[in-house]
Amino acid sequence: MKFAITGLAALACSALLAVSSAGAELPAEITIGTEGAYPPFNYLDQDGTVKGFEIDLADALCERMNVECTYVVQDWDGIIPGLMADKYDAIIASLYITEERKEKIDFSQKYYQVPARFVVPKESDIEITAEGLADIVVGTQRATSFERFMRDNFPDVELRVYGTFDEAYLDLASGRLDAVMGDVVALSDGFLKTPDGAEFEFRGPSFTGEEWFGAGAGVGVRKGETELRDAFNKAIQEVRADGTYDRISDKWFGFDVYGD
Repeated sequence: MKFAITGLAALACSALLAVSSAGAELPAEITIGTEGAYPPFNYLDQDGTVKGFEIDLADALCERMNVECTYVVQDWDGIIPGLMADKYDAIIASLYITEERKEKIDFSQKYYQVPARFVVPKESDIEITAEGLADIVVGTQRATSFERFMRDNFPDVELRVYGTFDEAYLDLASGRLDAVMGDVVALSDGFLKTPDGAEFEFRGPSFTGEEWFGAGAGVGVRKGETELRDAFNKAIQEVRADGTYDRISDKWFGFDVYGD
């Protein structure tokens, strides 16, 4: 499934290569893999068009790189295998830069970084400690940094993992989960600000350990594709410098999600 970027200058049909802002030669068209199920970062609207903060940011990065970009929606479990199988050229899907993932693929510099927290029912007495979580059921998304964090730090918790966070939110709202662990922006905008999330709240500290959450979310590319990685790096620096990043971040969140 592909969704063409709108608003970019049309490229000549005969063009075989485009020169990026980093000065390296890039293909005229780049395909980006994204999950399409992680609002407000990336999601599908009612007509099946992929939208979100990361899509607006990707549009801006591709414009700086002077390339046309299309999107492929890929289930989270297959997001890295899809890149390695050449289904797309890059991943922009809230993929955290971790040492484990860097063994398989390369990353750009980060383009956002937010902490992780727990969401629980407001009326509950749940404490975010090993003892406080011992008898409750916590949900998170499968094959994420959040799952690894939970298994490493709370091994005795009954952990349920889901294909998407939306599935976890449904079980939390229906009482089949006692808590959900994820990043603060996705939990806030994707659940707490919705009608289903009205009786829930953040609880406990924010978690930012680099061992699990890396250095923020970056653009994933195949090993050895340094020109593409460097072009994304330069484009990220440019949108940060000229105010484009701030405008996109403010549109979706009302504040800067780049992090320290």
